[in-house]
Amino acid sequence: MKAAIYKQYGPPEVVTVTDFPLCVPKENQIMIKVHYSTVNRTDCGFRSAEYVISRLFSGLLRPKQPILGCEFSGEVLSCGSAVKLFKPGDRVFGFDDKGFGGHAEFLCIDETAAVDIIPESYEFREAATLLEGSHYALCNLRAAKVSAGSDILVYGATGAIGSAAVQLATAMGARVTAVCKGEHLELVKSLGAGRVIDYQTEDFTQCGEHFDLAFDAVGKSSFGACKPLLKENGLYISTELGKNGQNIWLALLGLVKSGKKVLFPLPTISKEDVAYIKDLAIKGQFKPVIDREYPLEQIVQAHQYAESGQKVGNVLVKVTD
Repeated sequence: MKAAIYKQYGPPEVVTVTDFPLCVPKENQIMIKVHYSTVNRTDCGFRSAEYVISRLFSGLLRPKQPILGCEFSGEVLSCGSAVKLFKPGDRVFGFDDKGFGGHAEFLCIDETAAVDIIPESYEFREAATLLEGSHYALCNLRAAKVSAGSDILVYGATGAIGSAAVQLATAMGARVTAVCKGEHLELVKSLGAGRVIDYQTEDFTQCGEHFDLAFDAVGKSSFGACKPLLKENGLYISTELGKNGQNIWLALLGLVKSGKKVLFPLPTISKEDVAYIKDLAIKGQFKPVIDREYPLEQIVQAHQYAESGQKVGNVLVKVTD
């Protein structure tokens, strides 16, 4: 099968498209013909290994799993003998940041993993973008116990995680203030933000509001900068470690102190989470933002753009027709 693989850590150019042995489903697995995948922060992080801690999962010296692509949509081709939840011909979407495999024509995955039937109103193209950004956002919003009436600040509201966070928090009944580049103000308003701040012309730390949660979806702020914006027991969450890994240490300190604090939840995803996100998509309360699309043969360009800091929402990769 055709696949994009990487045999060493490094820049986008370490990824090449080549022939790769076809996967064979185990008795509890389904084999999927992949139509679309994405290149996202998870893929880029594992490829670059910029954070050395990622190598504890991907391999200390070289990648254990040479095919990236944690997000995918496609069609079930065959099922293992013990599979009960799916059948050949099912249109499915899913997320797998342990086995990856979406950047290949075919992948095999356990039927009990984070995979589900694509909503009828969704095409393969849209379905491939449903889970990466949204499950990170969901994990953080739940950790902060966001609910109806919560006041939320989302910094970096145009990325895959940030744009999902605005929509999911709105669906939870929260009041959302979002921060983004001026040219995207109307887009972010359409996602549900009650107020949108252009960081190019306005200092968001001087916005005059106070929040139950300041969620930095791009890792470019700090607890120190956002602390004055928090309510008495407000929380700060970032998707990045922060300078010198400070967000981890501050989160540990928060376990023994009260008042304003940092949380650093470890992301997880379950079949129940997939069903929840799928339900929001069906109801029209969550619709992933798509920036641009690349064929698998241009996977290097997709990686370059995904980590350029310029993308709005998701970067699609068309794997097969």
